[in-house]
Amino acid sequence: MSDDTNHQRRRFLGAAAFAAAAVGIAGTVRAQTAGAGSSALASVKSGTHTSFPALKQVKTGVLDIGYAELGPADGPAVLLLHGWPYDIYSFVDVAPVLADAGYRVLIPYLRGYGTTRFLSSKTPRNGQQAAIAVDMIDFMNALKIERAVVGGYDWGGRTANIMAALWPERCKAMVSVSGYLIGSQAINEKPLPPKAELSWWYQFYFATERGRAGYDANRHDFAKLIWTLASPQWHFDDATFDRTAKAFENPDHVAITIHNYRWRLDLAKGEKKYDALERKLAKLPDIGVPAITMEGDANGAPHLDAASYAKKFTGKYEHRTITGGIGHNLPQEAPAAFAQAIIDADRLA
Repeated sequence: MSDDTNHQRRRFLGAAAFAAAAVGIAGTVRAQTAGAGSSALASVKSGTHTSFPALKQVKTGVLDIGYAELGPADGPAVLLLHGWPYDIYSFVDVAPVLADAGYRVLIPYLRGYGTTRFLSSKTPRNGQQAAIAVDMIDFMNALKIERAVVGGYDWGGRTANIMAALWPERCKAMVSVSGYLIGSQAINEKPLPPKAELSWWYQFYFATERGRAGYDANRHDFAKLIWTLASPQWHFDDATFDRTAKAFENPDHVAITIHNYRWRLDLAKGEKKYDALERKLAKLPDIGVPAITMEGDANGAPHLDAASYAKKFTGKYEHRTITGGIGHNLPQEAPAAFAQAIIDADRLA
């Protein structure tokens, strides 16, 4: 990024205020408990913040993307990406910490969520992995952001993986909950053991018309069930959930969700313009940018053991297991640990 040098001193001072133990060497895997780092950062708890500044909108290739922005406009960029069925409020406690450290923090609604809208009614409501990643590159282009530290979980973690693998020049560093999430239709053809298949019950539900109709009719209760199953020890209140649930009122939310899960099983076709990207992704490319992967110790959603994907990260790399009953929505459940990982990943670069 062209302004990195101008802001090196401020970034160093801001990050130092929250610095944790020294980062590990490239390729190592280590565990780190929640709350590591300075007392100032550890004091940031889930639920400390409940709102963002007024949201902004920017037109990209096919979307008008809604996003939250915090921090100095000329600060080094951090791009934070949410998952399903969640939204930008996963980062409501993370963003102020990073903004105070001097970062320009950008949190877009993915296609099908919140205030993000398609510019044309004729554009396919496509939820395939490559499409969402291209959206985020387009988002950076629209805001004239050359490089960013990219972090996410669930759909957002996969998108961060793809951006780092296919456009490493745009990603200064990466933080990904649940590690390496790039997939392919060919891999998804292989059946899993019964217990593993059970954890994907909603994917099979969404493969049916009954499932599409059921999700459309019960978005609120369906998402709340997923939250409970994916984060069994997170005792979120109704106000916390309801702030996010508004994002599912997006007119394209159901179509994007259903297409995403059907595409994975080759039950729905993607767009030809993404075919070349998907062929690259089907080879499960390595990620060479500096990276930190994370996992909560109580993640109830399907996820792999960190040892199974560590070798996919060929640059400077760490893995952190966050303890204390942390589930799938790690940034919202353990905001201090996630913010620290973003700062530390930047320092790895």
